[in-house]
Amino acid sequence: MPDQFRPPVSLVSQNIPTALTELIFRLKIKDVMSKDIVTASKTETLRTIQRRMKDANITGVPIVESRRLLGVVSMHDILTAFDEGTIDEKAERFMSRNLKVLEDDMPLSFAINYFNKYRFGRFPVLNKNRELCGIITIRDINSTLLNEVNRIVEKLEDELHPIVHNNHGIESLQHYVVRHDFENAGRASAEIKKLLKSHGLDPKMIRRAAVASYELEMNLVVHSSGGKMIFRMDENTINIRTIDNGPGIPDVDKALEVGFTTANEWIRSLGFGAGMGLPNVKRVSDVFTVKSKVDQGTEAELVIYRNSAGRTDTVETSSEIS
Repeated sequence: MPDQFRPPVSLVSQNIPTALTELIFRLKIKDVMSKDIVTASKTETLRTIQRRMKDANITGVPIVESRRLLGVVSMHDILTAFDEGTIDEKAERFMSRNLKVLEDDMPLSFAINYFNKYRFGRFPVLNKNRELCGIITIRDINSTLLNEVNRIVEKLEDELHPIVHNNHGIESLQHYVVRHDFENAGRASAEIKKLLKSHGLDPKMIRRAAVASYELEMNLVVHSSGGKMIFRMDENTINIRTIDNGPGIPDVDKALEVGFTTANEWIRSLGFGAGMGLPNVKRVSDVFTVKSKVDQGTEAELVIYRNSAGRTDTVETSSEIS
């Protein structure tokens, strides 16, 4: 099978390079799709459409009316028409109407999952008005990823650091979190929890740190453009910090209220964005600081004292990154 027709990498794989994963979740379908679409009308004959497909070297043509997608005529439909002697009849009767479509504002990861699930060669793409605005193929995805991945590999590799043990009893862990990577969301938190358990910490303290780290990690996945989670533990404190370059928080105090959320309908339909993330971090932390500025990102930091007597329930917030 030629490389350009191979399905793109499956998101189920645990061996995807970090740079490639970041691209998959950063790019949207509209960044990758072909906008120069070859279409036909429902009144055109299959023979006319077959010639158009041959001239454009494609294997499927959307049937549209006033930019509305009515169906698709595929190469299989054309071959069937030749066999059955219906090649000079109108497309309306023979086009496929039960279509799988994508939306232009979806993450590219949705398209990759569609290709792996349905094994089609292309999918029509609709805009928010449900109008046909593009076509996405396996070749479109592979070409875009190949062109982009080298540009960001070095930058992302600098963000990844393994667990560091030193002679002063300090341990640290840094993890890069990718926007909208729901399949891998929670991995950084799991690593932190595993490390805390290896030190035999009190289960209640481990649970507090696990809750806080998970909520901060999901906050990066849902609301930011991706960022870093930095863990540090010494003999006195557990410290977890996240830094992102996302849209920022206009009103930090409001964001700390239970139930307040800026998640869009799509995020909420996936079961996220209930408005409990930052309030939960505040609840389990001894000290919790949030610094944010619109369009310049957010930095959140929590401290849990390993001496339980040190619990203060202090919360500090700021609307400006220092």
